[in-house]
Amino acid sequence: MWSNNISPLNMYQKMSLIVVLLTCTLSYTSHALRHISGTSLSASDAVITAACKNALYPEACESSLSSLVGSSDKTKTPKELFDLSVQLAMGRAHSALSSAYNLTLSGRGHKKKQTGLDDCLELLDLSVSHLNDVLVASKNPTHDDVHTWLSAAMTNQDTCVDGLQSMSQSPVRDSVEAQAQSLAQYISNSLALHVSINGGQSEDHRTDRNGGFPGWVMERERRLLEASAAEIKADAVVAKDGSGTHRTIGEAIASLAGGGRSTVYVKAGTYKEILRFTKKQANVMLYGDGAGKTVIVGDRSSESGYTTYASATVSAMGPGFIAKDLTIVNSAGPSDHQAVALRIGADRSVIYRCSIQGYQDTLYTHSNRQFYRDNDIYGTVDFIFGNSAVVIQNCNIYVRKPNSNQKNTITAQGRKDPNQNTGISIHNCKITASSDFFPVRHNIPTYLGRPWHQFSRTVIMGSYIDDLIQPAGWTPWAGDFALKTLYYAEYGNTGPGAGTAGRVGWPGVHRALSTADASKFTVAQFIFGNAWLPGTGVDFDAGL
Repeated sequence: MWSNNISPLNMYQKMSLIVVLLTCTLSYTSHALRHISGTSLSASDAVITAACKNALYPEACESSLSSLVGSSDKTKTPKELFDLSVQLAMGRAHSALSSAYNLTLSGRGHKKKQTGLDDCLELLDLSVSHLNDVLVASKNPTHDDVHTWLSAAMTNQDTCVDGLQSMSQSPVRDSVEAQAQSLAQYISNSLALHVSINGGQSEDHRTDRNGGFPGWVMERERRLLEASAAEIKADAVVAKDGSGTHRTIGEAIASLAGGGRSTVYVKAGTYKEILRFTKKQANVMLYGDGAGKTVIVGDRSSESGYTTYASATVSAMGPGFIAKDLTIVNSAGPSDHQAVALRIGADRSVIYRCSIQGYQDTLYTHSNRQFYRDNDIYGTVDFIFGNSAVVIQNCNIYVRKPNSNQKNTITAQGRKDPNQNTGISIHNCKITASSDFFPVRHNIPTYLGRPWHQFSRTVIMGSYIDDLIQPAGWTPWAGDFALKTLYYAEYGNTGPGAGTAGRVGWPGVHRALSTADASKFTVAQFIFGNAWLPGTGVDFDAGL
């Protein structure tokens, strides 16, 4: 599909890559020569070396910062070096976005479905926004915000590369992949510098419950989540019978003016739509007449030609997204493999009293801070996955019947860098078999999770675990991949599947966390929910 358009763009890509390589080479050479020319490091070099020592890519970190600092006698502070590293990553992100845009534009008339290149275009655009937020926030830093946005920006590049794997190998694909991987390294270095400066801890430890709700939720949002549909004055009303302002949810979303909190009320009915809330559609609340009454259905899957990212029935990337009293379904069956019902990359998002239904990859908790309360979540393989910092609380997690050649894995957490503040925390939930799986639950293995990426992190606390879970608890992804670097833990669980005596003995598995360690994965400490959840109006437990 690319053959008629690739030649001039390929030349453009080659030029871009040559410039990048020359820049890196000159940067490294400059750094090396300054080391060779003197008997000792300059004060700036010493600070840079110290700042970069915990980075995953220390040589790239040192050489890039040294080239920016130059021969100035003024020693940079660690904070100034961090700001320079983010500016450098921002420049790389803009370059990669421009390149991806030209490549994607060239093939737009030749394709019918979203490809990995389209995913990359959206994700690079999100990364530019995240990095810009970091630079703005750095003037008055909230450490948890910066930590979150850098973690999300890095996740975006990993998702871009994942999507490209579904495409045939070509110079175009290879070029975008190389730029995404390079950008990921620069963001990783910025993340390491941030953690080195701040210890990865937020300064915002407010314990104010704000009327019983966590702090990042403003008073109006609290009222919205507590109110019935009849009590909320919606900005748009969707009804299939024409009694609202719109007949489809997509039309209602397109009509939103933006600015403050926007509300879309979807009356009871089944809506076969694919919904996309972009990064610009911030502070949107989508609510219905109740789970099982207002139903949104899609059927995209990897088998029908979509990337995992693009398969979602509903996706939300704009900050402050809230969904309440809805059922969201991906109706593709277990044979269709990856088929997402709900994908969330919206920072400070809340999903409340919803039913999220699919088979493989049902709930994609992609990135940023997320909170789920009083939901039903159905699936088979890796059906709660992603790389956000997420707390799933007071939810029913139902394991469904997979294909006969499959085993069930509830989670597949995707933390790829040890400095990311991400993970899945399942708190006060119920893990059990759905009605179709219950009769055969002892014949098909079911596990709490497996490591999607190297530093996969999942904690299950205070939950009821039924007898469908294998005694080993956790299962490998492939061979011994990530078994020494993952972090899997259980604390205070009950039920016939909660016994930890037979759990796997991998170095990263913690069969019984201390109360102090378990508290690190609560709403208050893991997603710092006291600072933003009270404004949403959702009920939550801040601690254990």
